[in-house]
Amino acid sequence: MSFKPSQLMIAGAAGLVTAVIVAYLTVSTHSSQPPASETSNSVSQPQTTPSPTAAAPANAPISSPSPQPVVIRPPVENCRISMAVVDDPEPPLNVRSSPEIQDGNIVGQLDNNTFISVVNEDQGWLKISSPVEGWVAKNRTNSSCANVETPINFLQGGNSAIIRGEIIGGGSHRYTLNAEAGQTLTVESRQQVFPRIVTPDGELLAGDPYTENLSEWTGKLPQTGEYTLELDSNFRGYEYEFSVNVK
Repeated sequence: MSFKPSQLMIAGAAGLVTAVIVAYLTVSTHSSQPPASETSNSVSQPQTTPSPTAAAPANAPISSPSPQPVVIRPPVENCRISMAVVDDPEPPLNVRSSPEIQDGNIVGQLDNNTFISVVNEDQGWLKISSPVEGWVAKNRTNSSCANVETPINFLQGGNSAIIRGEIIGGGSHRYTLNAEAGQTLTVESRQQVFPRIVTPDGELLAGDPYTENLSEWTGKLPQTGEYTLELDSNFRGYEYEFSVNVK
């Protein structure tokens, strides 16, 4: 079969157009793909879905630890002392006729753990009336304020306290607490002595030493006001410690 020159020219033109179209499509396909250097090191990262419990709701309250109980001790200075106990690191303790260290003014000596009755105090010296009259150095004795009245103030956000002290000789230690009617008060003794709990109007709520032998008491408060926890001593005194909690 033979072709005319005109037919050959048409066929050649058609082939050229086809070749151009194929080349264009090939270049377009390669240009739409990222370079090999960008895809060869790419690593797909797994999608993580947070656990429903992983985070607290935005409006959830933030809990904070409750404060530790505040420790309250009675004052030991600027008060009247009625009795003291000899506690001399170099016994016996010298009793002097005047409040000063001077040759010839020693009128007696006392062993450690001897109770002494105090009638006056002067610049670090105690004037005693028994068992020997005279003066002794206060820093060689242990003593306590005879009468104490101290408020119980909880730490911010707290509701408990530990009361720790000592009565040496006779005296009365009173601790006051403001509370509201309907609140629950718990008092627990950590020594053998339990305080009397007195209402704002002076009525005994608990802790009668003649009819009760308590180590712990819990109850609802009958009225709003200042409650008092009292400890009394008529002789040589004692150490005491008790906890107070109000809810």
